[in-house]
Amino acid sequence: MLVSMTGFGKAVCELANKKLTIEIKSLNSKQLDVNSRMPGYYREKELEVRNLISKRLERGKVDFSMYAEVSGTENNSVINTDLVKAYYQQLQTLSGELGIDNQSELLSIVMRMPDTLKTEREELDEQEWESVLESIENALSDVVKYRSQEGAALEKDIRIRIEKIADLLSQVKDFEKERMARVKLRLRQNLKELSESEEFDENRFEQELIFYLEKLDVTEEKVRLAHHCEYFLKNMDKEEPVGKKLGFISQEMGREINTLGSKANDSDMQKLVIKMKNELEKIKEQLLNVL
Repeated sequence: MLVSMTGFGKAVCELANKKLTIEIKSLNSKQLDVNSRMPGYYREKELEVRNLISKRLERGKVDFSMYAEVSGTENNSVINTDLVKAYYQQLQTLSGELGIDNQSELLSIVMRMPDTLKTEREELDEQEWESVLESIENALSDVVKYRSQEGAALEKDIRIRIEKIADLLSQVKDFEKERMARVKLRLRQNLKELSESEEFDENRFEQELIFYLEKLDVTEEKVRLAHHCEYFLKNMDKEEPVGKKLGFISQEMGREINTLGSKANDSDMQKLVIKMKNELEKIKEQLLNVL
């Protein structure tokens, strides 16, 4: 089954003093490209989160966002008492030396001095992180589910188009008899003209005739294209990621269709080839989003 690289997942983690909202968005990309935004408090766990994403999502452009909303009275900023006292004493001494009597505003001046407030960072609680990690897992599960649903829709569309190419290919034989009859008629006319020419070279003519007949034969292209269609459908049923492999098969299909068109030498067959090309281009566009 096919899996899309497009997905979205969201989870909310309620903690004792904060609420975390986790959002994960995924788009198509040739490889895994993770962009993460996390509160500084959890930065030490970023590598663990990236590894988890790589295991679950494998490929795609992934935006991971974690937003924190403090719900309690938690405040890690405290007054640096020793520094405030030192500032105050120095300002008092300086005021006395300068003869400044009004010292009522000294404290407000001191509190604007550098480093009077300090932030005490607590160690990350592992039990808290387990809860956060569980929420991340839930968000990733939502992304995986979303990708599977999108993949099912892509698979349905691509399968219809592959079967349509196979059906168009089967119609080629309907025009081959008339095509060969027209070719034989042109050859007879040319033979008549050549046989009447004094510069007629029989050996050269045989070589040209063999080359011309080989160029008109499309049996090999039909067999290969039919095989590629069958192989494509077979790989679509695999459980593993097959996006890149299907992309390679579609390229081979394109080569056979192009060769069939160049050899057709018939307007009706050319119309079938154009329709096959149109379906294949739509398949290639869809495959850009397949994991």
